[in-house]
Amino acid sequence: MACNQCFCLACVRTNTVALVERCGKFQAIKGPGCQCLVWPVDSIVGRVSLRVRQLDVNCETKTKDNVFVNVVISVQYQVVLEKAFDAFYKLANPEIQIQAYVFDVVRSELPKMELDESFSNKEQLANEVKHHLDETMMSFGYSIIKALVTDISPDARVKMSMNEINASRRLREAAKEKAEADKIVQVKAAEADAESKYLSGVGVARQRQAIVGGLQDSIIEFSGEIAGTTPKDVMDLLLLTQYFDMLKDVGSSGSGGKTLFLPHAPSAVGDLQDSLKNGLMGSLNK
Repeated sequence: MACNQCFCLACVRTNTVALVERCGKFQAIKGPGCQCLVWPVDSIVGRVSLRVRQLDVNCETKTKDNVFVNVVISVQYQVVLEKAFDAFYKLANPEIQIQAYVFDVVRSELPKMELDESFSNKEQLANEVKHHLDETMMSFGYSIIKALVTDISPDARVKMSMNEINASRRLREAAKEKAEADKIVQVKAAEADAESKYLSGVGVARQRQAIVGGLQDSIIEFSGEIAGTTPKDVMDLLLLTQYFDMLKDVGSSGSGGKTLFLPHAPSAVGDLQDSLKNGLMGSLNK
């Protein structure tokens, strides 16, 4: 008894599997390479890619503080080799199914957060999306590799308001830091001034102590050498000498000097008043 069969060859690409049916009934899954099919009863009805694919889902929703935002979720998924049958026969359009679940998760989770929280909790939102998709899509032969929140975009006017708030906060922080720096500078300057005055006082005290010691020695020496002189005579002579030294120093300061010398006698004050009064009255009479 002889049986003649006719075969045909089919090529399946790398990272792809082919689903073979025999007379309309599923027969086998063929992997990459050259595959032999029984013609005309066997046929390849479809090919399933095992490569990772990405679907970007754009979803608009409202936050807890009533701000409408546009959220973009990127879902990376691929077919599980062992479940290629389910991926081909159970689900007609995986993209629509994934998109529906992303909408459901985003519109149930994001309204629980305020706008600022949504930016800081992007990873939490992405994990919720992946968790819900994993449970559902695995039964259809799909594995969810990663879910990423790639963009959260509020209205342009809301963005402008947020930028103004951030700018104001940074200006306040800058002003606070500048005030703190000025405070430190003033404190250090006051400390330096106090230290300078202290050292200056110490120097003046030592100078006066030396002057007093020198005057004492001069009075004793002068009184001992010249008979009939009293300590008061010596003191008057020394004061007169210092007075002339002072006049010499004032004169040597020149025209650009900032020292003003006034007569120190009590009567000089009255003379100054009379001079000013006479000058004023004379100008009025003119």
